[in-house]
Amino acid sequence: MAPQALLYLYLRERLPHPDRPRQARIVKAALAIVFVLFNVPWLVVAHRIMYGTIWGISWIPAIGPWVAWQLLGWVFCGLVVFYLGTKAVLWVVGRIESWRLGHVDRVVNFELSHAPAVQLSRRRFLARATYAYATAGATLSTYGIWSAYRMPLVTRRTLTFANLPPGLDGLTVLHISDLHAGAHLGEEKMRDIVAQANDLQPDLILQTGDMIDFSTSFIRPYVRTFRDLKAPLGCVTVLGNHDHYAGALDVIRGVQDAGQIYLQNDSHVIERNGATLALLGIDDPGNWRADDPQDAYVDRAIATAPPEAFRILLAHRPGAWDSAAPRGIPLTLAGHIHGGQIYLPILGWSAGRLITKYVMGHFQRDGGATQLYVSRGIGVVGVPIRIFVPPEVALFTLRRG
Repeated sequence: MAPQALLYLYLRERLPHPDRPRQARIVKAALAIVFVLFNVPWLVVAHRIMYGTIWGISWIPAIGPWVAWQLLGWVFCGLVVFYLGTKAVLWVVGRIESWRLGHVDRVVNFELSHAPAVQLSRRRFLARATYAYATAGATLSTYGIWSAYRMPLVTRRTLTFANLPPGLDGLTVLHISDLHAGAHLGEEKMRDIVAQANDLQPDLILQTGDMIDFSTSFIRPYVRTFRDLKAPLGCVTVLGNHDHYAGALDVIRGVQDAGQIYLQNDSHVIERNGATLALLGIDDPGNWRADDPQDAYVDRAIATAPPEAFRILLAHRPGAWDSAAPRGIPLTLAGHIHGGQIYLPILGWSAGRLITKYVMGHFQRDGGATQLYVSRGIGVVGVPIRIFVPPEVALFTLRRG
């Protein structure tokens, strides 16, 4: 709350126009209301931290949208600091220039332009910048919150492999990741997602972790809905870090109760049209290392699979591809990052870059001999916001070529 309090005090002093007292009172009242609305939920968070845990089942996740809006204040606070820093630098330069010219009693002012038509007082500039930012930021955040709760988009992609057995040519695989069943994704939404998946009629469904978000109480709704998920070759699943937070053994039982095949550093072999497909599944490492290749887990899964089989690796964290690629595994599927949940299209930057070099989408090495697909996932963690990173499920068609 402290940065926003400083921002509030600064804007309260600088934003109201001293020559317009009625307008100034309205501006000050509006600022006070906005500050209170933005910051009261933090008192709830502070109470949970001091007297319990911030995670778990309570109505605390309901303040998630407020946290998303809170990002507006943090970013704007940074912009104001940058603005004040720039002013300070120009003031210092002006003092040096005045001293050099011998005008020690007068500071040289540096302006972007001396044309009257484009000159603004600092107060007017701040006011216009504040209102423009508030409008654009509120619009963007509202879109981001809506996008976090929308139904996942279907990404359709053909993946071509020179060594794909003829019997697997045309196989359709649905990749689901990062459902995060919990406060921001309830049973009704899960039913809609299962219906969407079944309508796509894939041959095989592969799920790469984070089905449950923090609490075992979300497992039963997951089982009730996902037991209706159907594919001729079944549904194969590995755990993610949030499944471990919720309770790995309980999530494993839930996955199996839903009729899915659970893999933990192991393999599941499928025969189709005379071809052998080995699905390798590795567990989440339970650490905070960026791009952990998980060599030992990958080797243990490989050892359980027939050497002649076409292999697909299921890993929650995309860094496992750094082990899969040198070992000749043609396809790795992962999630974990949610595309960073915030993506800047023009700059091509995602917040996920702070965690991994494999944020989202399709990656290839060795002319496509080994490929990785990182799902943007379905759910969210903590703050329910997705800016230009919509949720997705991916439907792949495997082709020989």
